[in-house]
Amino acid sequence: MLILGIDPGLQRTGFGVIEAQGQRLAYVASGTISTLEAPRGDLPGRLKIIFEGVQEVVQRYRPDCACAEIVFVNVNPQSTLLLGQARGAALAALVSGGLPVAEYTALQMKKAIVGHGLATKAQVQEMVKRLLKLPSLPGKDAADALGLAISHAHAGASFAALAVSTTLDRKQHAQYRKGRTY
Repeated sequence: MLILGIDPGLQRTGFGVIEAQGQRLAYVASGTISTLEAPRGDLPGRLKIIFEGVQEVVQRYRPDCACAEIVFVNVNPQSTLLLGQARGAALAALVSGGLPVAEYTALQMKKAIVGHGLATKAQVQEMVKRLLKLPSLPGKDAADALGLAISHAHAGASFAALAVSTTLDRKQHAQYRKGRTY
């Protein structure tokens, strides 16, 4: 099974493709989609670069599934909105390519790869290098994307089984009922 991991970013979107056969993982490809050459104020143009770049990766490697990092809330709300738009462009490209998409937080990925959620980028890079037996460290954005793909290779089947065996509907206790919050 080929798994594509996406680490969305407005300046650099990382991607990583791995092959998973049971517990055995093999590196296929990784890199970044850069929007640094586009004018800084041209948000639609930058989003187009991300969308088309992810589409190109999907067409070139033909993954079976994809996973993407969930956006975290920054101190700066404007940065969060911009990152969310970049993530949206990447997700739209994945879905338009017909891929099922799983989502993981950076904390979940770091915990799965390094063993604790507060791992640094350098620690993620080193563990990805070791897990995939790479000759050198991958770039930071590519390492995060590969880390997401590795996390999905190990946890994706468990999450899919949980989704089938339990209902994921909204719970009544979290909704308003007769003016009360439950």
